[in-house]
Amino acid sequence: MSATVGVHALVRRAHEERVLAILREHGTLSRAQISARSGLSRTTLSEITGDLLGRGAIVKVTTDAHRRAGSGRPAELLALDPRSGQFLGVDLGHSRVRAVVTDAAHEIIASGVTPYPAGTSLPARIRAGLALIDRLGREQGIGLSALQGVGVGVTGPYPAGTARADVSAAFTDAFRAPVIVDNNTRFAALAEAGTTDARDVLYIRLAAGIGGGLIVGGRLIEGAGGAAGEFGHVPAEPGGARCRCGKRGCLETVAAIGPALAAARVSGLDELAARRDEPAVAAAMDRIGDTVGRVLAAAALLLDPELIVIGGDLPRAVPAIVDRAAEVVAAERVPPGHDVAGNGSRADRGPVVRAARLGDDDGARGAVAALYRQSPLLAGYSNLDGSTE
Repeated sequence: MSATVGVHALVRRAHEERVLAILREHGTLSRAQISARSGLSRTTLSEITGDLLGRGAIVKVTTDAHRRAGSGRPAELLALDPRSGQFLGVDLGHSRVRAVVTDAAHEIIASGVTPYPAGTSLPARIRAGLALIDRLGREQGIGLSALQGVGVGVTGPYPAGTARADVSAAFTDAFRAPVIVDNNTRFAALAEAGTTDARDVLYIRLAAGIGGGLIVGGRLIEGAGGAAGEFGHVPAEPGGARCRCGKRGCLETVAAIGPALAAARVSGLDELAARRDEPAVAAAMDRIGDTVGRVLAAAALLLDPELIVIGGDLPRAVPAIVDRAAEVVAAERVPPGHDVAGNGSRADRGPVVRAARLGDDDGARGAVAALYRQSPLLAGYSNLDGSTE
């Protein structure tokens, strides 16, 4: 083989790996979308995808006819061969474990949930998670013989010390596959970011506890100590109630579910949702929305995100919290026309603030999304010379 042919083969291989990586991360895409993300010309991409289709590494899934407004020819949508890999995401939450199994084309092929009492120990949560996965396999007929990796989300400011090690060891021993462990709310942030084209996203979850995540340039930011996006312990009410972290007035003492129910004088989320329009309840929720909005407004001034997403059980029960927080963020932004960045254009717009689009399985979905970004999937498909790795 001449040097020229060898270089050409290496370049082509690099192009193939780029296309496979894009499909692994994003799921089903058209050739135009792949071209835009890869920087490859339409001609080069056509050759690469044709070869990958011929070898079975990717497949034609469907067309985009159902979402086209014009009368042009529908574009074929491509995806990795769904049979080439499976990914398992697990969210060991405060009061339940959720699990999802997806294929290489990003389709969920099994999912489920098992509740347990709040305050359940980490070893018991791990056992519940493993039992749930075993049940999904039996009831939904899912084998994990092609498992590429396992992502596990845990609660807390960040999964440090023995918690990370214990979770990783338990799932590695059970599945003999690569395991990643991180905060379940950061995983949820990654999943929510995947529902939008925004590249810079702030996410906050108002639930039994409060956490968050920061996406910059489409990537999840962990931070130097693993606590990036930890909104729950940002000071919100100076001199307020003592937080479980030991400080006073943290956002979690105001806007987590427990304090919110107490402020509204209701016994649970169902009652809160049913009575949310009553004046006294609505006023209490407005105060929470104000407080959340102030914290997010300060973060927005520092980080300048395109999008802020507010998720969790509390805003699902009372959507007005999101609306109120959005009003505060808008009011606190740099005044329109003020030339902060040199031209004033970004300062004029400010971030979009909206409710989360995903449900309670967002942490498990995010764990899978993290796996897609690092899986060595398809390494065994045929090389250009016909051999296999």
